[in-house]
Amino acid sequence: MPAVGAPPPLSLYIHIPWCVRKCPYCDFNSHEARSGVPEAEYVAALVKDLEVALPLVWGRKVVSVFFGGGTPSLLSARAVDDILTAVRTLLPLEPLSEITLEANPGTAEAQKFADFRSAGVNRLSLGIQSFNPRHLKLLGRIHDDVEARRAVELAQRHFDNINLDLMYALPEQSMAEMLADLRAAIGFAPQHLSAYHLTLEPNTQFYLAPPSLPDDDAAAEMQLAVEAELAGAGYEHYETSGFAQKGRRCQHNLNYWLFGDYLGIGAGAHGKLTQHDRVLRQMRYKQPKAYLENAARGAPVQEERVVGAEDLGFEFMMNALRLTDGFPLGLFEERTGLPLASVLGALDEAEKRGLVTRDFVQVRPTELGRRFLNELLQGFLPEGE
Repeated sequence: MPAVGAPPPLSLYIHIPWCVRKCPYCDFNSHEARSGVPEAEYVAALVKDLEVALPLVWGRKVVSVFFGGGTPSLLSARAVDDILTAVRTLLPLEPLSEITLEANPGTAEAQKFADFRSAGVNRLSLGIQSFNPRHLKLLGRIHDDVEARRAVELAQRHFDNINLDLMYALPEQSMAEMLADLRAAIGFAPQHLSAYHLTLEPNTQFYLAPPSLPDDDAAAEMQLAVEAELAGAGYEHYETSGFAQKGRRCQHNLNYWLFGDYLGIGAGAHGKLTQHDRVLRQMRYKQPKAYLENAARGAPVQEERVVGAEDLGFEFMMNALRLTDGFPLGLFEERTGLPLASVLGALDEAEKRGLVTRDFVQVRPTELGRRFLNELLQGFLPEGE
């Protein structure tokens, strides 16, 4: 890989792998906390993990932090405070960094939310999924519609930057039910909404025993209705599933989509780190027990690979073309170290097919390109894949 210039912005992802109950659609690295969460041991492992990673990120400022899971809100606020204290001690954290924590409405407590805010969390992401009690039950969620609404209200007492996760094309869901969910969410005026199409992922209960889902045409109509409804409410559709009030786009996720760097710590966490002449991808041990054991001895990374030059173009496009605004032409060479000429043929072909538009400054996916993103991305795959 040719040498890149200054390294891109650096984010920190912290994975908390436990949840109360595994949802039937979930393919994330999450594990039911049947015997409780070994909180003190896990915090110590995260700190050790961060210390071991320091040589790879030495001197670089962290622009955002994201606690994902699993269900990070299972942690005590004291544990979150201890983790963030270690982060600030070991890394230069930007003073106005976005610090997000994912929370499950079934674990919402007023005092806990207040204490998370005091610990330094300034953005809360609530996994609502639906306000319909029947759909919540079909999705295997541990909260009901009353708890969902209460969680949003509690969050708004302590946070002025909130994301609500919603899903559509749910089992047995009608258009009217989907719109009722969406309008309930809009009624709270959250700063950010993530609207995800339910997909059946391998290694999930839903994949093994598929529920009755809306057909492709109905799901496509729901997607169009989601976009229209949120646009009418003043939300910018800035990323495939991301909608935000003006100035409230998720900075952490934007760094992913613009091929920034991220250090991932915790069980199963992934990371992407740019060195002078290479892009390094890492994955920590997925099983919490294996992670705790290996982190304690200073070896939390299970897999590590250098991204070959032949894959960098595709990886960049896989992220950047999720954005409605696309990317500045100069960013491709800046983040990959590759000449733009290496993808010009694929860009020309995508433009001929009406999947992207471009000028001398910017490349943008068209509405057609966003609808058929996988097809658009296939044009950037290395030969033979």
